[in-house]
Amino acid sequence: MATSKATPGNERGKMFENPVLDALTRTHIAPPLIIFYGLAAGILFYVIYWGILSASASITAFIIGFFAFTLLEYVAHRYAYHMDETTPMRKRMVYIMHGAHHAYPKDKSRLAMPPFVSVILAAGFFFLYRLIMGDFGMPFTAGFIAGYATYLCVHYSVHAFRPPKNFLKTLWIHHAIHHYQNPNVAFGVSSPLWDVVFGTMPEKKNTAQEKKHTGFIDDDRNAKL
Repeated sequence: MATSKATPGNERGKMFENPVLDALTRTHIAPPLIIFYGLAAGILFYVIYWGILSASASITAFIIGFFAFTLLEYVAHRYAYHMDETTPMRKRMVYIMHGAHHAYPKDKSRLAMPPFVSVILAAGFFFLYRLIMGDFGMPFTAGFIAGYATYLCVHYSVHAFRPPKNFLKTLWIHHAIHHYQNPNVAFGVSSPLWDVVFGTMPEKKNTAQEKKHTGFIDDDRNAKL
């Protein structure tokens, strides 16, 4: 097992010494996006086409499921990914789940959970929500996994691309603060909504300070916007 820290020119840290296991922790962003947006669209189409639920009920469930994921994203990021590392086991768990990403934020192969893991989790959520909600759970799950795919889009974008010159720039700033200023705030990635609700929004700084730290978050050369 390896928990090496980031060093200049070394931006692909290892989670496991075994090269096969370590390779299984990596993925290109395209496969999970194709899988989860495709599944979301397929489930929603299936439910509406076969009349399992009305279109209005299906779309409502989809939207609720989407926002439910943003809440899970926030809770998992805040309480699981950043749990107190009080034991060696916890420290190792945090590193595998999220610490490696903080140590190597430029490693684009670890900006998404590998599909073989996320598909299993998605199937588990599908059966759970189907059991609890009945037919309503199908479009709810579709919205839930579409929320996950959207989170992946945002997370990849704020690490891989320069911030846009529009209102979406807020997402780049928000995540940059979490990575490079204070890891105990700004837990929302796809949206700062739950940071506002639960009081973990970053404190406002003066404009000069914000500009210094909120450029293309993985490239100091582009720090000035």
